Amino acid sequence: MNRPPRRRKSPPGRPRKNAPPGRRRPPLAALRAVPWRQDLPASLVVFLVALPLCVGVAVASGVPAELGLVTGIVGGLVVGALPGSSLQVSGPAAGLTVLVADAVQRFGAGVLGLLVLGTGLLQLAMGALRLGRWFRAMSASVVHGMLAGIGLTLLFGQLYALADRRAPATGPEKIAGVPALLTDAATAAANPSAVALGLGTLLVLVAWKHLPGRPARTVPAPLAAVGLAAAVTAAADLPVARVRVAGLLDVVHLPERDSLGALAGTAGLGTVVAFTLIASAETLFSAAAVDRMHHGPRTDYDRELTAQGLGNTVCGLLGALPMTAVIVRSAANVQAGARTKASRFLHGLWLLLFTALLPGVLGLVPLAALAAVLVHAGAKLVPLRRIAGLCREHWGEALVLGVTAAAIIATDLFEGVLIGIGLAVAKSAWQTSHLQIAVDELVLPSGRPLHRVRLSGNATFLRLPRLLDTLERLPDDRPVELDWSGLRHLDHACTLALASWAAQHRARSSEPLAVEPPLPTVA
Repeated sequence: MNRPPRRRKSPPGRPRKNAPPGRRRPPLAALRAVPWRQDLPASLVVFLVALPLCVGVAVASGVPAELGLVTGIVGGLVVGALPGSSLQVSGPAAGLTVLVADAVQRFGAGVLGLLVLGTGLLQLAMGALRLGRWFRAMSASVVHGMLAGIGLTLLFGQLYALADRRAPATGPEKIAGVPALLTDAATAAANPSAVALGLGTLLVLVAWKHLPGRPARTVPAPLAAVGLAAAVTAAADLPVARVRVAGLLDVVHLPERDSLGALAGTAGLGTVVAFTLIASAETLFSAAAVDRMHHGPRTDYDRELTAQGLGNTVCGLLGALPMTAVIVRSAANVQAGARTKASRFLHGLWLLLFTALLPGVLGLVPLAALAAVLVHAGAKLVPLRRIAGLCREHWGEALVLGVTAAAIIATDLFEGVLIGIGLAVAKSAWQTSHLQIAVDELVLPSGRPLHRVRLSGNATFLRLPRLLDTLERLPDDRPVELDWSGLRHLDHACTLALASWAAQHRARSSEPLAVEPPLPTVA
């Protein structure tokens, strides 16, 4: 008797190869498939990085700190559960701080939710139109320049918080004030307790991975550093600033009908468009950077844009800050060893639990310790090895990277990236327009001299002055042979110029002019 072949059972948590395409795994199987050993510690690291960013961005925007935490929670629990980018983490971003502060001063804090709601709906429309994929055209040097610019801005800005000082508003002012800050820290003019606590936290962060014994290294370094700093602060009752969080329900409110008038004018609509463009660009530029930091699944840009739109829609309904994907949290998530989107979902859960149920625990955490975590994270974003390699081998790419980073520090993330992209495009256009011009002087069988001009490469308008200078220097009393068969590209401007030069040469000279192959007819 012939028995039918037995089907091999699939391992737990792994779908069968012949399973229907639309069928999903059971919830328990999906939970078992999560690499908890990597994602759970990574979520705690991201939570520690996200906490000061949420609070700092909210305060800098002129709204209660709780609204920044609400946006961080939505970024974790809502966007973190949606498809798009598996390791990118969303929340309030420093790139929108100036625009949000201006909107709050112009329209009032009650209108902010409506503006963010309009941003989310517009992003949903952009995702439905599949406009996210256009952000994949991104130079690697621009991406690494963006990482370096954000890292340096974060590093110099948080140095002030580490010394319990308020940071200047702009990037150049932050850098210019560092010498005076160091002098104050050395002479004890700054808060000595905060400085000592911050430096100690930095020392733990740097030395933690070098500790002997594997059990100690399984604890994330930021978690250990902040925990030790909080314990020392509580035990010694140090006079340093700490995290202050009130109730979340007191600041959450739905948009009111009276605020609809803000969208009727051009100022309100312009603010919504600005929010949408900057939030979308920062999110998808960050996705390009995060994809280069790991070897896992690549980002689906259209789905990520849709996820961000849904997240901003929820934030708008709650009256919170606008949301983008934040490269600092995302980089911390990747560097902490996260494998799936469970880490970013859990980081939102930790934000919710700690701010809603245990605000007193967060009150024990000193801001200087959190600033040290951000200084360490910012320093790790600067790709020193890549910069050194580019300076040795590709100085043009190193220039693009440096200009992008400097532009981000001097302006903001969106403008800096646009400047970097413009420079990368100009560099590529210049490099791809190489034109080789060879002029050989030959002798005909009759003994008369002949000039042969051979063109190869790419003849574009960028090389037109050099081409015309070479042709116009040829003498009129000798025959000329123009060979442009080696050109890979001949644009319209060069075609017109060559045809015009050939006509003028024939009119001025009685000597023959041979053009091989014949020039195309141009209008």
